[in-house]
Amino acid sequence: MPRYSEFYSAYAAGRLDPGFALLVETQGALRADVREAVAASESIAGALLETSDVVELTPGAADRALALIDALAPDTPSAPPPQALDDGLEILPDQLRDFALAAAAARGWKMAAPGIRRLSLDVGSEAEVELYKIQPGAAVPRHTHAGSEYTLVVTGGFSDASGNYGPGDLAVKGPDDTHQPIGDPGEVCYALAVRDGGLRFTGVMGVIQRLLGA
Repeated sequence: MPRYSEFYSAYAAGRLDPGFALLVETQGALRADVREAVAASESIAGALLETSDVVELTPGAADRALALIDALAPDTPSAPPPQALDDGLEILPDQLRDFALAAAAARGWKMAAPGIRRLSLDVGSEAEVELYKIQPGAAVPRHTHAGSEYTLVVTGGFSDASGNYGPGDLAVKGPDDTHQPIGDPGEVCYALAVRDGGLRFTGVMGVIQRLLGA
């Protein structure tokens, strides 16, 4: 599992997967220390670029590079129709809100468990990127992970056996971790989850998952 701090240098270099880039950008909108860490990484990347040896480009290289960048960069979501405006999404940081509104208009929320809804975000990522809406006291089914999972609390909070997580906090889990997040009392919790492997449920949910071949 990569250290989250390693994402900053990859983000500054423009080579971080779009799903994880959205995670960094969203946490940066919530926490000054993350913004400072990203800025420091960008300064280092700029300094390294300035001291690199100059290499002559082949004819047309700049145009080809720009075309590749355009092909890799996810399109900025267009403004959703009024009916897509979901109560609560307007409080999300700008970039996350735009993707969430576009997803709500295109696919809508799915029920994950009583009091819990999930929204699959299309950000051009190879990872699974989802926004969760967790009502106070609602419990995510107990599960482990096929790979690494990074869950950022955007509003409200949730708790599991490892502790309490509030706005700007990041819960990092891997295949050896089994947990059951429960929404904290008070405000509804919005959480952005980015994972490079699916969830593996335990108990009855796990039996159903295996029967369905998921």
